[in-house]
Amino acid sequence: MINTLVLPRPIEALKLSSTKFDLSRKSKYSRPRMELTLTQPDDWHLHLRDGGLLQAVAPHSAKHFGRAIIMPNLKPPITTTTAAIAYRESILKALPADGNFTPLMTLYLTDKTSPNEIKLARRSGVVFAVKLYPAGATTNSQDGVTDLFGKCIPVLEEMVEENMPLLVHGEVTDPNVDVFDREKVFINTVLQPLIQRLPRLKIVMEHITTMDAVRFVESGKEGFLAATVTPQHLILNRNALFQGGLQPHNYCLPVLKRETHRQAIVSAVTSGSKRFFLGTDSAPHERQRKECPCGCAGIYNAPVALSLYAKVFEEAGALDKLEAFTSFNGPDFYGLPRNTLKIKLMRNPWKVPESFSFPLGDIIPMFAGETLQWQPCFP
Repeated sequence: MINTLVLPRPIEALKLSSTKFDLSRKSKYSRPRMELTLTQPDDWHLHLRDGGLLQAVAPHSAKHFGRAIIMPNLKPPITTTTAAIAYRESILKALPADGNFTPLMTLYLTDKTSPNEIKLARRSGVVFAVKLYPAGATTNSQDGVTDLFGKCIPVLEEMVEENMPLLVHGEVTDPNVDVFDREKVFINTVLQPLIQRLPRLKIVMEHITTMDAVRFVESGKEGFLAATVTPQHLILNRNALFQGGLQPHNYCLPVLKRETHRQAIVSAVTSGSKRFFLGTDSAPHERQRKECPCGCAGIYNAPVALSLYAKVFEEAGALDKLEAFTSFNGPDFYGLPRNTLKIKLMRNPWKVPESFSFPLGDIIPMFAGETLQWQPCFP
């Protein structure tokens, strides 16, 4: 729901005058204040880490979202249902006492994952998906899958039977493939053959970055193939990595792509398609691990994500489609109920903090120190 709040003008502004107005000047009285009322969003791709970092970042996501799919790429990775349950307890302990945030756990797929583990995961009531990391594709993926078709088909078949979604980091790791082409090659060599072999397997292509991924998702069967989309891949292109010098806090994987790809993703998510939904891929790292000779991949966007999604939809003239993207498409795909609580987004400029401190250092958020136009307001 979109409400427009018109601020009253000063009495002087109501008097008739022959004075010419300078329309190039902005007046705080001339622009209506806008307010969006949204069903509480969920985050369908979130990294909360563990230890002190978990304690620092969990409250930010809990403040903005009702639920989140929690990524399992810890050290060691969350490969069993028992480990997922224990990690869930750690997350709950890190949350504010008065919150209502629900972590939705995932398992980390390996060459050794068994079909029985999928059965245990489904019966647990706390594991909602399995994550495919090609070995070496991203942060803490060294234990990922080395041969999907040779070693994981029995597990994937069991996932079909249990209606358990497969969440895919969609990049090949062949060093001979250009880093900017790895998503496209993964679609052609892995995802298309996988869907042909297991057409009833529910697949989420995570954090898509290319028009190739958009076309692929749009060509699939609705309800069986979908994609999450991050704020950074909607707003930034690969120039953001190098403008004014190397920008480590804009470095993520999959890496940012050309402007033409960004535009294709914006068009897809603002079209109203049910196949795309919110997944921040918020991935915090301590500042020194980003600003170093071999910096970590990941953008911390949890505190600003809703503001940035609203910016994208407003600029596309599609604010009426924002709620479906943030709050409906995700739970509908997972077969979960939509949230019942509401939040508000006010068109009220606010400045993003320069950093967030925790005992081990600082975390730099996306758009640190910059002013954003949409501000979440919570009940």
